[in-house]
Amino acid sequence: MTKTTSTKYNAPALDKGLDIIEYLSQEGIPLTQVEIAQGIDRTPSEIYRMLICLEERGYLIRGSNAGKYRLSLKMYNLSHTHTPFDELKRVASLPMQHLSETTRQSCHLSIINNDQLLVIYQMRSPSPVSLSIEEGTHFPLSMTTSGGTLLSMFSKEKRLAILSRDNHFKTWNNEQKENLLSIIENIEKDGYRSSKSKLTGGVTDIAVPLGSKNSSIKAVLAISIFSSSLEEDTNIDTIINALKKTQLEINQLIGS
Repeated sequence: MTKTTSTKYNAPALDKGLDIIEYLSQEGIPLTQVEIAQGIDRTPSEIYRMLICLEERGYLIRGSNAGKYRLSLKMYNLSHTHTPFDELKRVASLPMQHLSETTRQSCHLSIINNDQLLVIYQMRSPSPVSLSIEEGTHFPLSMTTSGGTLLSMFSKEKRLAILSRDNHFKTWNNEQKENLLSIIENIEKDGYRSSKSKLTGGVTDIAVPLGSKNSSIKAVLAISIFSSSLEEDTNIDTIINALKKTQLEINQLIGS
């Protein structure tokens, strides 16, 4: 990553801080001062004061052991203080609670943010053991059931435009790309997607879209469940039907 290109009005300190935040967001893992400096083409001493400032202001969190820095949720919280999705979370809360109680599984609500899947709300399961997807977590669209379900709500042209910026999709061969596009088309026809997670072994993800192609709100409601549970004591059709019922209820509440 190179230093920020000069503009008419330079603000070197601000550029430095934004470079750090953007690089940590891009990498998605905790990094040391030296690693960050290398990534943004600066020296460790150049970014020392900025790292301290960003940490004190709550934008960065430094680990107690290796001293590595990671982004806090402050940027997420600031950017989502007042959005159309605040209303979605508000109206979806009670239906999601009923869904969680009915299925005995956690469920989560996600949107597209910066060409990635972003979890914006979670309703935990009443059961003592279940999967949990933390709010504020980003996932690649091309690698997730929820991501494919969200992409099914866009036109083919828009899907390709979004996927062209997906770091995983860009490295795939034509056969792999066509396979994903075919899956997305099937989701559009079926209205839901159930598949084993590509990111977490032993997990099955089931997702339904919220909103519509013509609405300003496009989101996805999903349940992630241990695959062994589906084989032993949980019927997948029951989960799908419960998700569809909740989908209908939420869509009515948001006017879609």
